[in-house]
Amino acid sequence: MSIVKRIKKGEYGYRNYFKRRQLFLIALLALFILAQLGARFLTDSQSVKNILTVMAIVTVLPTANLASPLVAIARFKTPPESFYRDHAVYEEKCEMLYDLVLTTKDDVVPADAAAVHPTGIYVYCVNPKINVPRAERALNDLLRAQKLDPNLKLTTSLSAFDKRLKSLKPASEYEDDGTVEYGVRTLKSLSM
Repeated sequence: MSIVKRIKKGEYGYRNYFKRRQLFLIALLALFILAQLGARFLTDSQSVKNILTVMAIVTVLPTANLASPLVAIARFKTPPESFYRDHAVYEEKCEMLYDLVLTTKDDVVPADAAAVHPTGIYVYCVNPKINVPRAERALNDLLRAQKLDPNLKLTTSLSAFDKRLKSLKPASEYEDDGTVEYGVRTLKSLSM
């Protein structure tokens, strides 16, 4: 019997792990709902039937809350392992985050990779249909609200993202004021 390893936000494979976890929890809550509705038929008391019905209705709310992020990211999968291997080499230059799903008021930004560097945050979004200027502006507003410099750059072009990563100097050449680590924590908190 294999035990599924818990994958944390920002680690490679998180998006698929998140989907599996959400599906499991939704299925578990759906079973509770069905059990509550089924239990209605095992009693003759109208008050007990009413309580079981209300319990089932109340259980639907957390189930819907679990399902909504799943619906938003259903079509975005974890990139192939070769993508991770190709970008893991940049971890010596900057902090690399993988499989994030950043959300704004108007956009869901599936970020296959994000590089957090003292010069900025560079995000590769796998959704080619996203309105890049709007999403970038909204994410920078969120960073500004967290007391970070609004220096996030979003791209849907893998070649442009790779070119930018290659041009970065190692983060160790810059003075460490803690913004990189804070930027990493902030991006993780903004992700589903």
